Amino acid sequence: MYTIAEIDSVVEKGLRSLDWKQEPGELYEPIEYLISIGGKRLRPRMAILCHTLFNDKIDNSILYPALALEIFHGFTLIHDDIMDGASMRRSQPTVHKKWNNNIAILSGDVMCIKSYQLLSHAPEAKLREVLEIFTDTAAKVCEGQQFDMNYESLPVITGEDYIKMIGLKTAVLIACAAKIGAVTGGATPSAANAIYDYAYKLGLAFQIKDDLLDSFGDSVVFGKAIGGDIMSNKKTWLLVESLRRAQGNDLKELERLISETNSKPEVKIPAVLALYEKLGVRDAADKAICDLHKEAQAALDKASLNEAQRTQLYDFAKSLLNREK
Repeated sequence: MYTIAEIDSVVEKGLRSLDWKQEPGELYEPIEYLISIGGKRLRPRMAILCHTLFNDKIDNSILYPALALEIFHGFTLIHDDIMDGASMRRSQPTVHKKWNNNIAILSGDVMCIKSYQLLSHAPEAKLREVLEIFTDTAAKVCEGQQFDMNYESLPVITGEDYIKMIGLKTAVLIACAAKIGAVTGGATPSAANAIYDYAYKLGLAFQIKDDLLDSFGDSVVFGKAIGGDIMSNKKTWLLVESLRRAQGNDLKELERLISETNSKPEVKIPAVLALYEKLGVRDAADKAICDLHKEAQAALDKASLNEAQRTQLYDFAKSLLNREK
């Protein structure tokens, strides 16, 4: 097995090896820009990690499908930023702000197409299975984004609604990466499915952590303005849980803050954060993340992994859930 640091190096070198110096420049420069401003590279790292649990050989037939997951993720970010009207991504201007909406849409489309081109390098014996896993996941990610947009117009959603949405929008692509890696590595079907379940639970925890950092993180470390979700009344885990818990004056105050469309950030954000603290949802979010991590680890019981393999996955999960950005 490779160390996490070695896997990170493989992924970064692989991304740098991709050639985006093509014409027309307006189409490809935004792609190169988005990749260059960094990111956690979670999905390709997960794919390589799960491959190396079973097979130490990494060549382009393994690397390119892993990179495809990052390129596809980039496509979703470009389009999500347009839909959300986001101005910053990883402390840099979003693609549609740096160029324009039309260029951003088309560059995103090319990233989606390129992801399939990279996937086509998967080992021939596993190619059909890899494509089926990825294609099913790609559709689910779009479903998750639609649910997210649908929820914007609803005054209240349930915790179950929220989990369904982030499961589709975020967790399934992380789980897809894990399963593709396990499949190319030669895992048994039962082990590959168990690893998918592990990564799905981890993906849910990862998104709740993201929600938590958007409200309580350090903007310099996190890479984007803190409180953006609050200002847009985004249905995060924190807001959904707060609306479930709030009663009396607390509920009236929360509803008032949500209804104010012209409120200044310096007024609205501290007021909502104070309610989050009062209602205990910050600590509850930490507990939810911890519980999901435990569920993820329990899912591995069906994978029949040895101690070294389980430790590798456990350490990787800790690095994701204990992060500050």
